[in-house]
Amino acid sequence: MATKLWASRAASYLRVSTFHRAFATVVKDLKYADSHEWVKVDGSSATIGITDHAQDHLGDVVYVELPEVGASVTQSGSFGAVESVKATSDINSPVSGKVVEVNEKLNDTPGLVNESPYQDGWIIKVEINNNDELKSLMDHDQYSKFCEEEDAKH
Repeated sequence: MATKLWASRAASYLRVSTFHRAFATVVKDLKYADSHEWVKVDGSSATIGITDHAQDHLGDVVYVELPEVGASVTQSGSFGAVESVKATSDINSPVSGKVVEVNEKLNDTPGLVNESPYQDGWIIKVEINNNDELKSLMDHDQYSKFCEEEDAKH
């Protein structure tokens, strides 16, 4: 009990959520990479984050490494990292483009990635170079099935 209380207090101090969902949420209007990033496209702009499935497997996020505005990202290329209490994982871009905005809130509150992976916990926004790259990404049904199959292997 003391360990659980200490962990809860430590998580509060680090501003990390200790809330865990029983199942992963997959949003219909997004595209998904097999490396567990999501992308929301609005014209030539794309918002990118990690999926609910990914944050659940990572555990409580304590740090997010963000790229600089103006940096170039390439499809499947790493642009940052998420550090959790369990592991550090690269964040890969589902599309190629130029970073036009980063979620500065994650510097002070990295737990937003856990609490709200599809809204407040977004990571970067990019100006897309090639919309054809979106064709190689999964829709919500494909990604849900992908996650089920991946979890069944473990």
